[in-house]
Amino acid sequence: MSAIEAYWKALSIIITEAFTRQAETLEKAARAIASALQEKHMVYTFGTGHGHLLSLELFYRAGGLASLCPMLDETLMLHKEAAKGSELERLSGKAREFIVKYGVKKGDIVLVCSNSGRNAAPVEMAAEAKSVGAVVIALTSIRHYSSVSPRNALGKRLYEAADIVLDNFGEPGDAIFEVSEGMRAGPTSTAVGSALLQAIVCRVSEILNEQKANVEFYKSANIDGGDAWNSVLIEKYKPLIPHL
Repeated sequence: MSAIEAYWKALSIIITEAFTRQAETLEKAARAIASALQEKHMVYTFGTGHGHLLSLELFYRAGGLASLCPMLDETLMLHKEAAKGSELERLSGKAREFIVKYGVKKGDIVLVCSNSGRNAAPVEMAAEAKSVGAVVIALTSIRHYSSVSPRNALGKRLYEAADIVLDNFGEPGDAIFEVSEGMRAGPTSTAVGSALLQAIVCRVSEILNEQKANVEFYKSANIDGGDAWNSVLIEKYKPLIPHL
């Protein structure tokens, strides 16, 4: 079996497990988001390291929720100083700055993405968001955080600070293909996490349609009429989303 086939088969098993074993949790997350949107609340996303990619996965794209805002800080992302970002996400104090800067409030949704679920930035983000009355959804790896100790002043792992916990069913260390003894390639957290989040968005759209609620999603800018459609949403949400 080639490495390509091995990774594909292993990833397929993990995705199937992630969906079939937490159908109720996925439904709970979708209903929480749909309810918040009906009440005119915002959805905020946050992640550090490669969790940042999932924070952006739902933002400003074809089929993306219009009222969704990623909470971004270059020092915690990958494009500037990746290694430095890994150090900074372990330091306390960043989360409160985000909550204030973006105006997160009671009734909003805050989605926190962290595979390990142990470092200060994501754990404190969940705790700070809950302290202002937001509903916190965590996307993390139970197998990973179960194998490590908390690395933050709160002494918690991400699942302990969240209202709803989504498991990406990844292995400790994320990568699954054994290259040699002690060396692995092929992480799964991004692929599985993206699939789970997009499935939730699909369910949110279905719930809102069933309830005859207004559904605001972006269209592709590369189809006829896409720019005109999106410009209305951008004008509406630009005061609330600084990255538009």
